[in-house]
Amino acid sequence: RIEAARCPDVVVAQIDPRKLKKKQTVNISISGCQPAPEGYSPTLKWQQQQVANFSAVRQSLNKHRNHWRSLHLDSNVTMPKPEDEEGWKKFCLGERVYSEIDALSDNENLGIDYMKVGFPPLLSIVSRMNQATVTSVLEYLISWFGEKKFTPELGRWLYALLACLEKPLLPEAHSLIRQLARRCSEVRVLEESKNEEQISALNLIICLVSRYFDQRDLADEPS
Repeated sequence: RIEAARCPDVVVAQIDPRKLKKKQTVNISISGCQPAPEGYSPTLKWQQQQVANFSAVRQSLNKHRNHWRSLHLDSNVTMPKPEDEEGWKKFCLGERVYSEIDALSDNENLGIDYMKVGFPPLLSIVSRMNQATVTSVLEYLISWFGEKKFTPELGRWLYALLACLEKPLLPEAHSLIRQLARRCSEVRVLEESKNEEQISALNLIICLVSRYFDQRDLADEPS
């Protein structure tokens, strides 16, 4: 109390303006999603149905998580360590997508080589992932998607990881899914061939981020 009584009522900070010039503020875009191409905007009914389906998937996953986690993984399934970014990209997407190899070699017509085509997001796999790992892998795949094209392998994993993401969202997860929705809207606009299946997949991810995870400013306006 004696020390506090000796402190002045008002204190003025001595600021060196030269230091402020070296630490400029970085501008970050907080704009919403780009609208869907004309004729491809999803209806409100479709969006509501996707949210209902997604909610049912999440409830089932939570209910049976311990069961799926208790199952033994196949001998060829080796999950990367949480911090192994490149390992997870190859694990989820496969060498072919990760390395952007389009052609099949002559000796690849028998059986499935998951190292080449990627492991699907099996319940026995995703049930073993804690929230930190789910968020890390989501970050890895969104980072990859930031410069690459959308593929079915990527779409399946993004859907599965979103299904594993617990609410309320942690700040880093909140930022990630908003980044994901924006990227989906960018790719959707640039889709030259207007592949309906691909645009529908992109619409789905935007719908889940905006309407299930309550990022309403990113939602598509009903057509």
